[in-house]
Amino acid sequence: MSASADIWAVVPVKELDGAKQRLAPLLSPAQRRALIEVMVGEVLDAVAGARGLAGIMVVTLDPQTTALASRLGARVVTDGARDGHTGSVTAGLRLLAREGRGGMITLPGDIPAATSAEIDAVLASHLRAPSFTISPAHDDLGSNAVICSPPDAVPLRFGENSYFPHLEAARRAGIEPTVIRQPGIAMDIDHPADLAAFLRLPQSAGTRTRAFLEEAGIPRLLVDRGIG
Repeated sequence: MSASADIWAVVPVKELDGAKQRLAPLLSPAQRRALIEVMVGEVLDAVAGARGLAGIMVVTLDPQTTALASRLGARVVTDGARDGHTGSVTAGLRLLAREGRGGMITLPGDIPAATSAEIDAVLASHLRAPSFTISPAHDDLGSNAVICSPPDAVPLRFGENSYFPHLEAARRAGIEPTVIRQPGIAMDIDHPADLAAFLRLPQSAGTRTRAFLEEAGIPRLLVDRGIG
């Protein structure tokens, strides 16, 4: 039985200067910053369009992201914003737990093909508390959407290989995790090969991120370098 009432989204966004260093072989520092701005904007738009959320919290100190989040009516939190992905999410979920919120879903800012419908589908699959739902990355390494009810039901630790450890953490907490896969949520962009995979994804059509990459000549560059 689905039970997604009073779930807040927590989106951590670190300061954008110097972001996405692993894309440096293909994009200049200015292009990388512009890319992450576009991606974060698309993720926040998708979150804002989801019908199953009680609210949105963006954990950031980045001025551009703060302005965008505020325009979308999101709550901006700065505590934990410089403590890495795990620290930022943990700061947000602890705040929600202190406030007695029913649960939280966290998503990263680099999944620009994610849609509001996908987020609602993940929320709809979430069970009555105590519960844990996860939507993994395309490589089954990352944890691209995680729902916890209550917000601090399972200790979270994000990184290059967090999906299976999160399944185990849920089971250690006495919760059998729900797994739901969504192609847009699954497609995070960290490496040059991820750009090629994103461009092959049907769901990338019509995204601002795809338009940005095409304008920057990335499809041709990927072909020339034999990436993807």
